[in-house]
Amino acid sequence: MQDISGKRVAILATHGFEQSELEVPRDRLRAAGAEVHVVSLERGEIKGWDKKDWGRPVPVDKTLTEARAEDYDALVLPGGQINPDLLRVEPAALDFVKAFWSGSKVVAAICHAPWLLIEAGIIRGRKVTSYRSIRTDVINAGGKWEDSEVVTDQGLVTSRNPGDLDAFCAKIAEEITEGRHQRRAA
Repeated sequence: MQDISGKRVAILATHGFEQSELEVPRDRLRAAGAEVHVVSLERGEIKGWDKKDWGRPVPVDKTLTEARAEDYDALVLPGGQINPDLLRVEPAALDFVKAFWSGSKVVAAICHAPWLLIEAGIIRGRKVTSYRSIRTDVINAGGKWEDSEVVTDQGLVTSRNPGDLDAFCAKIAEEITEGRHQRRAA
């Protein structure tokens, strides 16, 4: 994975995030030199979902009210069914995602997290992938869905599931090193 020393990454999540989809990017991006903050709705800890039951808690570094998109180089959105479903109805979470996108920063979403991209109005006309059960949601929102381990479109990085985490993390680091992404209307 590329060295991303000096870069800053926010991971937006709440209770019910898929355990590996938060912890693996957090740990790998930190190992590659980035400062990584877990951002959530409230202080304290958020509890993960590990395959078929509740997983381990993860400490929250900043609340949404404390975090500012302009302070980061990239945003990572872990999946799981519960986490993105809870976040996509939170106006502050959607505003946070939109601020990264409009600031031409890397936005990375895995599994069910493209639900947040749909609600934020980012999917239309973009090449993306997701967990297969939300494929129709992505297509209905105007996304160009592909069945690939990682899909990138102008700084938007998406993957399907925990089995794609190696490619997902590597592509996030690669996109961060490329810098600002020129975005065109879909």
